[in-house]
Amino acid sequence: MEWFTAPEYWTSRIVFQRALAVLYLVAFLSAALQFRALLGERGMLPVPRFVARVPFRQAPSVFHFHYSDRFFAAWAWTGCAVSVALIAGLDGQLPLWGAMVLWLVPWVLYLSIVNVGQTWYAFGWESLLLETGFLAVFLGNDEIAPPIVVLFLLRWILFRVEFGAGLIKMRGDECWRKLTCLDHHHETQPMPGPLSWFFHHLPKPFHRVEVAANHFTQLVVPVLLFTPQPIATAAASLMIVTQLWLVLSGNFSWLNWITIVLAVSALELPGTAPGVPDAPLWYEVVVLAVAALLLALSYHPVRNMISRRQIMNRSFDPLHLVNTYGAFGSVSRIRYEVVVEGTADDVPREDADWREYEFKGKPGDPRHWPRQFAPYHLRLDWLMWFAALSPAYAGSWFAGLMERLLENDRDTLRLLRRSPFPPDAPPRYVRARLFRYRYTTWQELRETGACWERTYVRDFLPPTRLDAMAQRS
Repeated sequence: MEWFTAPEYWTSRIVFQRALAVLYLVAFLSAALQFRALLGERGMLPVPRFVARVPFRQAPSVFHFHYSDRFFAAWAWTGCAVSVALIAGLDGQLPLWGAMVLWLVPWVLYLSIVNVGQTWYAFGWESLLLETGFLAVFLGNDEIAPPIVVLFLLRWILFRVEFGAGLIKMRGDECWRKLTCLDHHHETQPMPGPLSWFFHHLPKPFHRVEVAANHFTQLVVPVLLFTPQPIATAAASLMIVTQLWLVLSGNFSWLNWITIVLAVSALELPGTAPGVPDAPLWYEVVVLAVAALLLALSYHPVRNMISRRQIMNRSFDPLHLVNTYGAFGSVSRIRYEVVVEGTADDVPREDADWREYEFKGKPGDPRHWPRQFAPYHLRLDWLMWFAALSPAYAGSWFAGLMERLLENDRDTLRLLRRSPFPPDAPPRYVRARLFRYRYTTWQELRETGACWERTYVRDFLPPTRLDAMAQRS
């Protein structure tokens, strides 16, 4: 049926699918390279311990049936391989049903990881990747033009991402309403990027313009996604420009990039479908049934979005089919960082030889300039930012981190930029201290070469030995 497909979005679908496959690859790489220290059998939050207390129906995952570190690694690397195949366009070489199965594989693989990922995977972009990836299963391949209903549902996701984020800001911190949040945000965001220092030092009137533009993009522009072309393309393009601005200003994993990928699906790019037959009846029935299911499941996210008690980044079903999103409902005015140190001295006095561990992404050494890691997700670094906000965020895993540093655990040390101790000589004591960080001024940067200035606040964890950690656990 002609009403079922939109041949004018042929090129948009191809770009969307290839870009989504790249994000899948990044997500699986992140899992494969970091899981042992975080979720492995000797990790800080082991998967076997989690599946022993959480039933399958609450967190569907293959790891309920079997877990070993080798099996998890094979699972994640399989996801990488399937993602590469999709990037290469293998789905276009298969029959329609085969392409759907191929797109279903990474969704199933990643769902199993997210559902046992615990706090390491408690981020909105995990659910956003799964929700988007599920719709990609039904977007078709070279045998048919893109279905209109699936394109509409992709815009529906994009609308909820942007509009929900706009509402949470207006209902949350008053600095969003006063247009002053960016006076602080570039300095206090979870993981600054290499340009964040410069963004912070932009003139305050420019920050006001930034916030006002953000409100317009998130509260007005999303409605235009459902208008005729070329207005919808203009709206999506404006969202892409805004997201690229955010990419330059910080490290937000793949949140910005998947939002860009969703916006691409709303663009009417040059090129139309070649002469392809109408979609088969079975495919139309499946797509329409799935669309009806997803629209019905949208009740809870919509109810949450219009509620005065709106919450951010919540899944309403264990398959993450339809979720609610949002970010930075409140903005910190002061940046705190947990600095972890160790000493080989027998007595952990204040004047002992304390040496600092350096993380890859989070601020540490004031002279170390931040790097760009997004869309790659440094999970430990992000959780360290939350730990600095409140020790409650670190209650389940921080002691495990300290214990593994005392053991010079190889997998844990791989998550860090630098360990101050050789592999065969672990520290006798570790400690954690809380510091206040602020960006240096232009003059301080020229004089010291440091982008940060830090001030000691208090102890976060007193000096601790390995035997004391064992007794505590």
